[in-house]
Amino acid sequence: MKTGRYKRIVVKIGSNVLTCADGTLDTQRMSSLVDQIATLFRSGIDIILVSSGAVASGRGELGVRAALRKLDPVSARQLFSAVGQAKLINTYYNLFRNWEIDCGQVLTTKESLSTRNHYLNQKNCMTVMLNSRVIPVVNENDTISVTELMFTDNDELSGMVAAMMNVDALIILSNIDGVYNGVPYAENVEVIREIKSKSANISDYIYAGKSHFGRGGMITKTRIARKVAAQGIEVIIANGKRENILPDLVLNHLSGVVCTRFTPSQRSVSGIKKWIAHSNGFAKGRICINQGAYEALMQPKATSLLPVGVEVIEGNFEKDDIVQIVAPSGENIGVGRVSLSAEKARQTIGEKGAKVLIHYDYMYLD
Repeated sequence: MKTGRYKRIVVKIGSNVLTCADGTLDTQRMSSLVDQIATLFRSGIDIILVSSGAVASGRGELGVRAALRKLDPVSARQLFSAVGQAKLINTYYNLFRNWEIDCGQVLTTKESLSTRNHYLNQKNCMTVMLNSRVIPVVNENDTISVTELMFTDNDELSGMVAAMMNVDALIILSNIDGVYNGVPYAENVEVIREIKSKSANISDYIYAGKSHFGRGGMITKTRIARKVAAQGIEVIIANGKRENILPDLVLNHLSGVVCTRFTPSQRSVSGIKKWIAHSNGFAKGRICINQGAYEALMQPKATSLLPVGVEVIEGNFEKDDIVQIVAPSGENIGVGRVSLSAEKARQTIGEKGAKVLIHYDYMYLD
């Protein structure tokens, strides 16, 4: 890694990095991380900050009051987020202002990224900010998100933003040093220093626990990181509580830093495929394929999905909606944008010579 290698990066900071044990914001840690981000920004690197901490911050402010009211989980999350997001962005604003750097808040929801037009609008917003030398501070809008429409966590959001903005690297800051091959810090357990995009599944020996304040865990981080790396973006998972972590990762050639690096694929992935790759949660239906179609899609050669390879169509989708592609085994193997509505697609099941159902250019296979 050489200085100047990155022109644009996403930095994702997890809740456990930004909060103290009692749930209040760790402003000293925030200040240190802002100083580091400012150093990178001043060196000419475009930076998009995906920051957790709003719900944890609000919980620290209102936890006792909210507990007395016995709020349900969704209502409590909305309340904590409304109060905590204001405190979080105001803290970032004041810290960046000390460096004479402008930042702006970008709140989004999973639903708002579910259509191509909304996705492109979000991309345009952040492009304008970066071109104006304003650092976007991105977070999920938990005040209006409900459980079934939420991102898994901000790791998922940061992966989508990294792909959307065509960055060179995604840096995920956690409260541990990286991906361990067991329970972190246990005897004989080590950080996996490098994970190649085509390496075998390693989820069986990754610690499955979740952080105290965050919604996700290391398995989620690894899944997102591998997907992003497969799209040609380098991903690094590192400890956000270590001093000077960002300059050491980005400017100082990873010197002496214990972390996990996901090597990026060299293949070229189009912008629309990057959107589709992160759209599994938006799927309106499922297309179950036969063995012949499965084998054809798994070949290195570019192949579209034809009706002759379809066995069952589930759901009620419209033309251009996102659907899941399901193997004969029942496993979800990818997603794609359909060229027909569910009603019309069912009429073509098994037909030879019928119109392509999902074109290769609008399909992403895991």
